[in-house]
Order: sequence, then C-alpha cells, then structure tokens
Amino acid sequence: MCNLLAPQELVLSQDANYVPKAHNTSVSQQSTIHPMPSLTLAELADRLHATLHGDPDARITGVAGLEDATAGDLTFVANPKYSSLAHTTRATAVLVEPAFAEIATATLRIGNPYLAFAKAIEIFYEAPAYPPGIHPTAVVSPTAVIGANAHIGAYAVVSEHVILGDNATLLSHVVLYPHVRAGANLLAHAHAVVREHCRLGDDVILQNGAIVGADGFGFARKSDGSWYKILQSGPVVVEDDVEIQANACVDRASIGETRIHTGAKIDNLVQVGHGSTVGAHTLLCAQVGLAGSTTVGKNVILAGQVGVAGHCTVGDGAIATAQSGIPSDVAPGKVVSGYPAIDNRQWLRSVALFNRLPELLRDVKSKLK
Repeated sequence: MCNLLAPQELVLSQDANYVPKAHNTSVSQQSTIHPMPSLTLAELADRLHATLHGDPDARITGVAGLEDATAGDLTFVANPKYSSLAHTTRATAVLVEPAFAEIATATLRIGNPYLAFAKAIEIFYEAPAYPPGIHPTAVVSPTAVIGANAHIGAYAVVSEHVILGDNATLLSHVVLYPHVRAGANLLAHAHAVVREHCRLGDDVILQNGAIVGADGFGFARKSDGSWYKILQSGPVVVEDDVEIQANACVDRASIGETRIHTGAKIDNLVQVGHGSTVGAHTLLCAQVGLAGSTTVGKNVILAGQVGVAGHCTVGDGAIATAQSGIPSDVAPGKVVSGYPAIDNRQWLRSVALFNRLPELLRDVKSKLK
C-alpha cells in the first residue's frame, strides 16, 4: 500500500550528490568510491554455490572476458566454441560446467556458468545508490501518492493522481503523466516517460528514453484523401519484472490495452505497436518491430531487427533469427528465418543453394549449347 510522506521527509539537498536533509552525511562521504571487494576462491565458490577445483586461498578482485582477463580476474566459458580459450586465459579462475575438462587454471564448476558470472558481476561492481528524497527542482503534484523511500531526481515530473509504490527511483527528467500507477521498486532512468493511465507492476526497469504509452499509429482515411487521427484511449499495462531498454517505445491502444507480461525483456529501439501483447519471459532484441495487434507468446525470442506484421500470432517458445520478416502466424516452438520467414533448416538450405546459383546457371548454359 502506498503512503504519502511528509514533504520534509522527501526533500533532497541542492548539491549534486542528492544528500537528504534528514541525514547528516557529508558530500565527501556520499561521493566516496569504495574499493573493489576481494574474495578468496573458497569464499566466491560459497557465494555462487559452485564446486571449486583449485587453490581455495587464491584471491579474486574482478571479472573479465576470457581473452581480456588477467591475474585476479574471474571469467567464464558458457559456449563450447570458446572452450580452447580456457587453456590460455590469464584469469585466476574460470566458471565452467561440471563436466568441463580439467585445465591448469582453477575452475568453479556449476550448472549455469553464464548465470553464475552474471551474479559475480554484482559482487564486484558497486551500482550507484540513490538515497530517498525529492530534489527541489522536481515537480510533484499534491494529488500524487508517493510510497516510502522514493528518490525523485532533478527536473522529474510526477503528475496529478499518480500512485507510486515503495522504493521507487525516478532519475532526472523522468515524466509520469496523470493517473499513472506503478508498483514497488520502479527504476526509471533519465528521460523515461510513462503516459496517462498506464500501469506498471513491481520491479519494472525503464532505461533512458524508454516511452511507455505514446499514441499508437492509428489513422482513418477521409473522403478527401487526408487522414483522421484515431484517439488512442487504451493504456499500456506492464506487469512485474519487466525491463524496457533505451529508446524503446510501447504504444498505447486505440481501444483495449497493450500488455507486456511478467518477466519480458525489451531491448533498445524496439517498437511494440498499439494493442499488441508480449508474453511472459519473452525477449525482443534490438530494433524488433511489432505492428499493431500482434500477439507474441511466452518464452519467445525475436532476434535483432525481426519484423512482425499486424494481427499475427507468434506461438509460445518460438524463435525468429535476426532480420526475419514474419507476415503470418508462427507455430509454438518453431524456429524461423528469412523473409518471408520460413523454417530455419529450410532457410539454411536455401541460402546455401542461393550461393551456388551462378555456378548452377553456368552449368545449365553449358548444357544448352
């Protein structure tokens, strides 16, 4: 339940470090860069729930890729084609699968090395912290309900009748239009915008310039050939644990709603057209475009620059490789490629044949002589 905090509890000081007036914390304390942690391999194995093969007292101070790693670094192998690099890496330790061959370098063995490496990054990188408070240049409507521990940065705008859950972070120039509702732990980076009546669940992340709820592209042709704008009345609903990355746009619907289901991840420069639905835990990679009223199922992967025509359905678990064009429905679990998108294996055979066309044409011409 959101609660309205007293203004004095939310006012941030005007210095660049956003020190809350309620706390006697100096600027120097706030801006201190903390030293990177150092863990023994035994300690790191325990944190990651991995099995250690190597010196338990060796120390790890950072993370890096296989080729760039040096002494003190942890790296990983998740793709078999990079396995040979594990034999030459200068890293102190390598995250690998349990069955990985023994190497001279110490290994931390775990079922999902890539996921473990992602968790290791969190250990060795200290993300910025944003203390509770409202910057004096922010504009917060008196009718807005702000949850506990909110951070509202410089020049942010929280409009009329907004409901903002606990632990929200709105960085500089974020704008929430009237009647927006957001759950707990919203993180909105600079210049993100959420339009009127849109709803966000818990643990939503909006990267820089993400736009949730801009008008869908709807126009009706008039008798004189000009276009009449169709009012886009339906909100965008973003469920829990969704991340929308930089400069992606999720458009509002003319009627009904546009919905992004739990756990979906939307990459930079993606366009989700009005009235579309994106299923749970689906990935929309960079520059994907969904035309209006597209339905994308759960656990789908649309790789970079995939385009889906309007009113199409992409079934659960389907995968479309980069730059595929999808003009019709895709069955659940199907892997498609090309334009128009066809079965991936058929597409691979077709591409191989296409490369041989000049040779085949010469053979045909020689036989016709």
